[in-house]
Amino acid sequence: MKRRILVVEDDAHLADGLQINLDLEGYEPLLAGSAEIGLDLWKRGGVDLILLDVMLPGMDGFELCRLIRREGDRVPILFLTARSAGQDRIRGLDEGGDDYINKPFELNELLARIKSIFRRQDWFRGQEAPENLVIGRASVNLRAFQATTDDGVIDLKEKEIMILRLLKEHEGEPVDRETILDRVWGFGAYPTTRTVDNFI
Repeated sequence: MKRRILVVEDDAHLADGLQINLDLEGYEPLLAGSAEIGLDLWKRGGVDLILLDVMLPGMDGFELCRLIRREGDRVPILFLTARSAGQDRIRGLDEGGDDYINKPFELNELLARIKSIFRRQDWFRGQEAPENLVIGRASVNLRAFQATTDDGVIDLKEKEIMILRLLKEHEGEPVDRETILDRVWGFGAYPTTRTVDNFI
């Protein structure tokens, strides 16, 4: 079954080019020229990944991402933008985006990032993924994004859950920052490996 990719991009020429190339790669692309149309298509369900422009007419990409995350949907979101400032990059990821690529971009790099996102999703949500982890006196529910401890229930972010699972898989072994970045974020998602330190 083809993975469905929603492309929210107001540049018709770029959107058409993405549609052609995603189709050639075996994906099923859906096009939306605005965040509002993108929101409507997302609500219909069945979207496996969203390529989301930041600078859109009306609602911008950050706001659309925020709305989707508020609904509890963790569909991967890859931001496409001409805004290259590090602050915008970090804001997009803080809003719940999974990756960020600046325009103009190389098609091969974009396709590699899409594959990387799907690879991480397959690892984290695959059939072999456990539902619960026991870490010390805490029980971590990977599906509910919660940890239960003697002090009660703690809500966790997806990245925190992914780090916990990765470390549990390598229990008793050191895991370097680069490995954590690759498995949890994908290389290039953040400008520094110190991001891992903050999450730890």
